Parts: sequence; C-alpha cells; structure tokens
Amino acid sequence: MPLADFIDHTNLKSTATIADIQKLCEEAKSYGFYAVCVNGCHVLTAKETLKDTPVKVAAVIGFPLGAVSTKAKVFEAVDCIENGADEVDMVINIGWLKSEMYDAVRDEIKAIKQAIGDNILKVIIETCYLTEDEKEKACALAVEAHADFVKTSTGFGTGGATFEDVKLMKSIVGDKAKIKASGGVKDKETAQKYIELGVSRIGTSSGPNLIK
Repeated sequence: MPLADFIDHTNLKSTATIADIQKLCEEAKSYGFYAVCVNGCHVLTAKETLKDTPVKVAAVIGFPLGAVSTKAKVFEAVDCIENGADEVDMVINIGWLKSEMYDAVRDEIKAIKQAIGDNILKVIIETCYLTEDEKEKACALAVEAHADFVKTSTGFGTGGATFEDVKLMKSIVGDKAKIKASGGVKDKETAQKYIELGVSRIGTSSGPNLIK
C-alpha cells in the first residue's frame, strides 16, 4: 500500500483553531491520508470538511492522561461517534495498570468497545511510562477486551514510539490486534521502518513531509 494509506494526519494541540483543523483535513484530502485524528470538539468540523471523501475521522478520548472515569470515557466515545467520528483513540488508565488493577483496565476498554460497536477502537498504552512487563500486560488486556488496535503513545508524554516497543507489542498481539505507532514519526524512512515491523497505522503531524 502507498505510505499515505497508513497515515492518521494529526493535530491534537490545545491551541488548534478551527482554521487549523480545516487545514489538516484539506491536507488529508490532498495527500490521500487514511484518516485525520482530532480532539472531540473538532469532530463536527472535520466531518464537514471531509464530506464526500474517503478520509476517516478519528477522535481521541480520555486524552492525554487517561485518568478520567470510565463513565466519562464511554460518554465521550459515544458523543464522538454520534458527531461523525469513525474511530476512537482512547488512553488507558495508566495509574490503574501500575496498581495492577487489571480487571478495571480491561473492563474499561471493553465498555468503550461495546459502546462504539463496529467502529474502530485504538488503545493508547503510553509506552514511555511503562516497564516492559507493563507494556506486555497492557497489550494483552487490550486484546482480551477486543480492541482493534494497540497504540504506542499520545505524543504528549515524555517519549513517543520506538522500534523496540513496536516489536514488543507485535510479539504480544500477533494478529489479534493491529498496531499504531505514534509520537515522533517525522520522516519517511522512520515511517517505512515501522511498516516493515508490522505497524498498520502511523499517527503523525508531519504527514505531508513524509510523503514529500
């Protein structure tokens, strides 16, 4: 597949204006990116700007900390889908994972997936804050909860995607879930390396530069 088919063209800045989101969507149309990824308040703008195009809209929830209640995350996810989002990128409750509250982490992912039905759910595990064992556990819990993707990072933590983390994630999820590499993917060579490692989607704000 062409590189553009892997890209979620992303603007999740708190300062993003309506014009910024419209520009993001116009670039996605121009370059043929798979999706745009935006905060929930911008879903309607993105959907309208992308009307009659194949570009999908992905919305982040519980972003970027993952520390709101499960009820709030479920509401946010449903609201985004009702407003036109095709996909949801959720942040796990990192504190729960580190507290070994594995049932709670799994049940939260499962509740969101059930709430959005056939729409794609990506689970951001925020690898920069996790030990190797915690990364493995987070991926296993996402698979058990029937998530569609595991995703490396929000891009707002202390680090983004790494080749080592993607290899580790792939070893756990196999073909039971797809992988999205996000955070710090700024050039074509890096993107292609992630694809070779088995990544199905790349989250980046540098999409046009990757294609150029």
